[in-house]
Amino acid sequence: MSQNKITQLFNIKYPIIQGGMIWASGYKLVTAVSNAGGLGLIGAGSMYPEVLREHIQKTKAGTNKPYGVNVPLLYTDLEEILEIIIEEKVPIVFTSAGNPKTYTKRLKDAGITVVHVVSSVKFALKCQEAGVDAVVAEGFEAGGHNGREESTTLTLIPQVAKAIDIPLIAAGGIATGRAMLAAMTLGADAVQVGSRFVASNEASSHINFKNAVVEAGEGATHLTLKELAPVRMMRNKFWNEVQELYKTAPTPEELKNLLGRARAKKGMFEGDLNDGELEIGQVSGLINDILPAAQIVEDMVDEFEQARKELSNISLNG
Repeated sequence: MSQNKITQLFNIKYPIIQGGMIWASGYKLVTAVSNAGGLGLIGAGSMYPEVLREHIQKTKAGTNKPYGVNVPLLYTDLEEILEIIIEEKVPIVFTSAGNPKTYTKRLKDAGITVVHVVSSVKFALKCQEAGVDAVVAEGFEAGGHNGREESTTLTLIPQVAKAIDIPLIAAGGIATGRAMLAAMTLGADAVQVGSRFVASNEASSHINFKNAVVEAGEGATHLTLKELAPVRMMRNKFWNEVQELYKTAPTPEELKNLLGRARAKKGMFEGDLNDGELEIGQVSGLINDILPAAQIVEDMVDEFEQARKELSNISLNG
């Protein structure tokens, strides 16, 4: 696989980024992906500041390859988180769920490469104006929190690619080498993969959740709670309770009360498949096994190369 703008920007072998998912992306997964030639991202969204520092230090001890941290900008301890990232000399930061103008300059002044996650052309352009080094455009097939536009990856990527000049990373519904080739054919320079890495040996998510991902089929996930922040999750007892509440035309406050605190931790980290929030993407229907993260990277690269050869043999004339 030849080098491109993203592999050169991050100094990585393959244009595969492991999504910084809450409750799944600890140092074990990050080091495994980075050592395999991709870019591992620590998921800071589920970590207290000192827990994040520990994961950064363990990542640095486990790999001499590039790695990064994903930081939701709605984080309550954001100032402390950013100080730790700068103190620990984290080389790459992916920001999300906020205004990229607020912190991009501060991070770049500290020598950090900055990427922001968006769900629309409008916000991709705002990121470019804010001076980020690259953009992740995420279709609403993706698990966890999504944009309100509900644009699919297939339509979003070519529109963003046409609008911006900086490198583009595709996310949402990508778990295979064929999907990676499709995204890059549409104009992406790399892919960000989340759900596939949840079902890896090194993911810090609970084995119950990993098994549920493997067992999931078509239609197992739905986007809901749009009045708060759109989130794609598996159908389970909690999801059914949300749907029943919707029948009463609930206020956002009533939805918040039902959601409560630590619902995602209960499901994804503690393994409560009934009352937990199980955030995962539509592509879970294509995931059939739990594998070492390095094998996931290797399999994606091999399938990408095989699919590219097959594509070169296709003729419109038969």
